[in-house]
Amino acid sequence: MVSIDLNNSQRTMLTTLVNRYQQTGEAVTGETIAEEIDRNPGTVRNQMQSLTSLGLVEGIPGPTGGYKPTSEAFDAIDRQQIDEAESVVVAHDYDRVDVTVEEINFTNVHDPEKCRARFHLQSSVQDFSEGQAVILGPTPISKLVVAGTVVAVDESNSEILLEVAKIEGPVEEPEK
Repeated sequence: MVSIDLNNSQRTMLTTLVNRYQQTGEAVTGETIAEEIDRNPGTVRNQMQSLTSLGLVEGIPGPTGGYKPTSEAFDAIDRQQIDEAESVVVAHDYDRVDVTVEEINFTNVHDPEKCRARFHLQSSVQDFSEGQAVILGPTPISKLVVAGTVVAVDESNSEILLEVAKIEGPVEEPEK
């Protein structure tokens, strides 16, 4: 795998393209990407041309055309290409959202006062904001539920940093 150094704008557009493509399985128009990241459609088209020349994006012509990410696009943004990913429920502002959570990383779990969770979504994080209360889970296998407050949102990487207030998992009965 060759490492491609993307600027912030390219990474944001490529991440948005991958997110949309994974949700629909269809080509994504430049206008859709532009609207989601609040950019001019012409700027998006120009960036998509450079991403195409890097081998990260495939242009699809025609009335139902747009852009599709290549397998190299997934590598460039450190994303696994998953055909049938499990959704995890995330609730914020008392609204339930079904999203695919790619990864959850915990820091400082030994110190309850400083415990944080960084979770990476396979969808846009633009609806999340600092100070917002969030509950994530239960996760598909471990049934883990994480609750806390958003302390940072990284739109270019589709990541949210959460100050953890509570972590719960199923309690197993001890074997006798």
